[in-house]
Amino acid sequence: LTAETASYNHPLFSCRICQNPIALRDDLLSKRFLAKSGGAYLFGHAMNVVVGKKEDRKLMTGTFSVADIFCSKCGQELGWKYVKAYDPAHKYKEGGFIIEIAKILKEY
Repeated sequence: LTAETASYNHPLFSCRICQNPIALRDDLLSKRFLAKSGGAYLFGHAMNVVVGKKEDRKLMTGTFSVADIFCSKCGQELGWKYVKAYDPAHKYKEGGFIIEIAKILKEY
């Protein structure tokens, strides 16, 4: 699936600044997350993102190893990727991407 065909076959989310495709609606796992700018979505997969350096970060639900993610086209910070969850109750987040709602647009 290419970014070009994604918009024709599946609803997707794109970067609010440059409209670079970021994630497919099919990969949306949860709409019940919070980030710096407010609401955020958890995706199982993201595309066209650059993953930054991983670091341990204290979040509302505990400490996680995370890496900030950025749009590969314009460089806007979009959210973060969960690298490791130290609490077994949050292992389902590992490998997931938190993307701030304020940073993306939904396209059909």
